[in-house]
Amino acid sequence: MPRHVAAFDFDGTLSKRDCLVPFLVRVAGVWRFLAAMAAELPRLLGVATGRTSRDELKAAVFARVLRGRSAVDVEAMGAEFATEILQRRLRADTVGRVEEHRRRGDELVVVSASLDVYLRHVGAALGFDGVCAVELEARDGVLTGVMAGGNVRGPAKVARLEEWLGESVDAVELWAYGDSAGDSDLLEAASHAVWVR
Repeated sequence: MPRHVAAFDFDGTLSKRDCLVPFLVRVAGVWRFLAAMAAELPRLLGVATGRTSRDELKAAVFARVLRGRSAVDVEAMGAEFATEILQRRLRADTVGRVEEHRRRGDELVVVSASLDVYLRHVGAALGFDGVCAVELEARDGVLTGVMAGGNVRGPAKVARLEEWLGESVDAVELWAYGDSAGDSDLLEAASHAVWVR
């Protein structure tokens, strides 16, 4: 009998809206974040016209906002931000689906392009078995501004989930929940795909 697994996107699926930008603003401050976005305006426009990938824009913003920051400080901010998410930012309907899967004994995993510094805490509080999310590279306790292992979006969601599973998604009974184009590959790979509106 195959494993039963429920994989949930986070931003817009488990949470009411995006959590990455508010977290980056918290880490950098409003003005430094806005300055980073202004500096990356050509890439931002490139994403809108299809000339630049979202991954490239995200990497550039992370380099501007996170490089040189203490990994310990950002981890602490992530834990604090997770508490805020749990108190105010979750969707009751999707959390209800998590509870249904838990009652059935399904394995629960978050698969998200958001940051693991807060999603690990959110996942643990909600009883998830695992979290596949963007990890931040650090050297000697200082963030480099680089995504360790890359972004977790599009086909990378399936790859990261398979890494966590230790087998192909085809070998499991997979329910997948998502709300955006970045979740399409995961939803297409699932036995049961649920578009969250």
